[in-house]
Amino acid sequence: MNWNSISRKCVAVRVRTLLAGAALTLLAGAAVAQDCTPKISDTLLTTAGTLTMATSPTLPPMAFADQNGELKGLRIDIGKEIAKRLCLKPEFVSTEYATMIPGLNGGRWDLVNAGLFVTPERRKILMMIPYENLAISISTAIKSDKAVTKLDDLAGKSISTDIGGYDEKKMRELNEDFKKRGLPEMKISLFDNYATVYQALRAGQVDAAASIDPVAKEYQDRGEFSHALTGLYPTPGSLAFINKDVAEAVSGAMKAMKADGTFDKLMSQYGVLPAPGDLSVLPP
Repeated sequence: MNWNSISRKCVAVRVRTLLAGAALTLLAGAAVAQDCTPKISDTLLTTAGTLTMATSPTLPPMAFADQNGELKGLRIDIGKEIAKRLCLKPEFVSTEYATMIPGLNGGRWDLVNAGLFVTPERRKILMMIPYENLAISISTAIKSDKAVTKLDDLAGKSISTDIGGYDEKKMRELNEDFKKRGLPEMKISLFDNYATVYQALRAGQVDAAASIDPVAKEYQDRGEFSHALTGLYPTPGSLAFINKDVAEAVSGAMKAMKADGTFDKLMSQYGVLPAPGDLSVLPP
C-alpha cells in the first residue's frame, strides 16, 4: 500500500469543540481544557491530545458535508461526544472505505468511524464496538420502468454498490443464488462511495443501487429515488480499532453515553436503531 497515495485521497477536517466552558486552542497538544485529563495516553494516539477518526462523509444522514463543507450526521455527532468524554479533540479524516483498514493498520488514524459491518473476516483483524443496527436497501429511479418489489426482481438487472463492502459481498452472494436457480445474474458496478453509487443510478447507468437503510431513506425523503426494498441482511455496524487500550477507552465513553441517555437520544434523532449488545469491545 502506498501511503502517499492514501494521503492524497484523504482530506483532514478539523472540528473545534468547547469543553467545560474553555475554548480549545489551535495549538497541537493543547486540545482540552486544563481541568479535563485525557483518558488515552498521547503515546497511543496518532496525534497528541486528538482522537483521529476515519470516516466517509458520503452517507446522509450518517455522515455528510453540508454546503459549507462542515461535517454533519450521526457518526460525526457520536465521534464528537466520545472525544469530549475522553478529553480529546475530535479530528475526522475523510477517506474511501478501501483505505480505512490499511490506514488504521498504518497508524494514520486511531479508529474507523464509518459503520463498518461486523463480519467474521473483519473480526479476525480488528477490535470492534457494534452500535448501529444496519441493513441493506435497494433504491430505484422514481419513475423506473423496471419495478423491484422483491429480491428476485433484481435478476438480470444492473446494480451499483460500494467496492469491498458488505453490500458488494451480499450482492455477489445473491448472484450465486440466482445462478443456482437458473435466473440471470445481475451486472454489478462498483464505486468508491455511496455518493457515486447513487450518481450512477441518477445518470441511468444502472437499474438499482444497493446501500444501507438510513441512506436509502434519506434519498427517498429528498424525493430523489424510490426505497424499493429495505431491511435486507441486517447486521451491526461498528467502530473499529487496532489498539485494545484505545478501543476500551472508547467503549467506556459510549457506555457512559448510554447510561445518561445521550446515546439513545442521538440514535433516535437520526432514526437509527441501536445494535444488540452493551457497547463492549468484540475482540479479534
